[in-house]
Amino acid sequence: MKITEIHIYAHDLPVKNGPYTMANAKVWALDTTLVQIVTDKGLTGWGETCPVGPTYQPHHALGARAALAEMAPGLIGAALHPVALRRRMDSLLNGHRYAKAAIDIAAHDLIGKAWGVRVADLLGGAVTENVPSYYATGVGAPDEIARIAAEKLAEGYPRLQVKIGGRPVEEDIAVLRKVWEVIGGKGMRLAADGNRGLPTRDALRLSRECPDIPFVMEQPCNTIEEIAAIRGQVRHGIYIDESGEDLATVVRAAGQGLCDGFGMKVTRIGGLQQMAAFRDICEARTLPHTCDDAWGGDIIAAACTHIGATVAPRLNEGVWLAAPYIEGNYDRTGVNIRGGHIRLPEGPGLGVVPEDGIFGAPVASFG
Repeated sequence: MKITEIHIYAHDLPVKNGPYTMANAKVWALDTTLVQIVTDKGLTGWGETCPVGPTYQPHHALGARAALAEMAPGLIGAALHPVALRRRMDSLLNGHRYAKAAIDIAAHDLIGKAWGVRVADLLGGAVTENVPSYYATGVGAPDEIARIAAEKLAEGYPRLQVKIGGRPVEEDIAVLRKVWEVIGGKGMRLAADGNRGLPTRDALRLSRECPDIPFVMEQPCNTIEEIAAIRGQVRHGIYIDESGEDLATVVRAAGQGLCDGFGMKVTRIGGLQQMAAFRDICEARTLPHTCDDAWGGDIIAAACTHIGATVAPRLNEGVWLAAPYIEGNYDRTGVNIRGGHIRLPEGPGLGVVPEDGIFGAPVASFG
């Protein structure tokens, strides 16, 4: 089965009740990029990549589409073997894993359709049909974030991620204390996500002043070097998120003991083929991790859920979806969270078939 056509689409995803606030950015709407691949067998597959603006990572929507346009002519005629396809993309363009991920996701969707199996089966097999999710708050005031925590606890989320940073650390400490008053002892795990927004001074203070609250610190500081500098001084587990840019970095962090787990994004690491390798490295070193993405609609949501379904349950920190923050779905059912969990999509491939014309005309076509 070979690629005969590639179509690239742009689609707007407004943030419900925006903005969504992180330490380094406020987001009102997201510009997502969809990729449709057509094969010589007449099958169609879909991929997606959706950076959270241009400052969260060195990714942006126009960059994704430019990278896809650069590679697309050289991918016409390529066979849909994920490893060989990744190598071919690397021969056509250096870096830009977040754009390559859309091609990789579409390839997995196509292979699943051709074989009549779900993407989770291609990735090793689902260990659950009901994948745990987690809810991520924005940066906010103590009472507001505590209110959200109570709401999400009641809904059945097994994990809460509280955004911190970009303000005096005293406010972050107050938020964590207020949240713990609500969820402490009730079975909900807690993560404090700095999104690279804390200097090492504040990360140390946050940990030292909250020794009684069992949270993990997710990407508190900007670089791995800063995290390494405080690694032996903090009282909480540290997860690497934004700094986990590729498999080489994951191997380094795991091998040197720089972290206790990861928050990983499917598009950041290059797609589902690379994500499966990441999962196996984490299992070899008993490192908990998430399987999610920066943002995106139902295609991204399905990809994250399929890989999340294959993770060893004791290491699965959940799949985050943007679904609660955006309106509508790409098909009739979409991929949604119920009771803090995500039902694994049915049907071959990703299990999501976008409605005809939902994305309008392609911004570029090849083949």
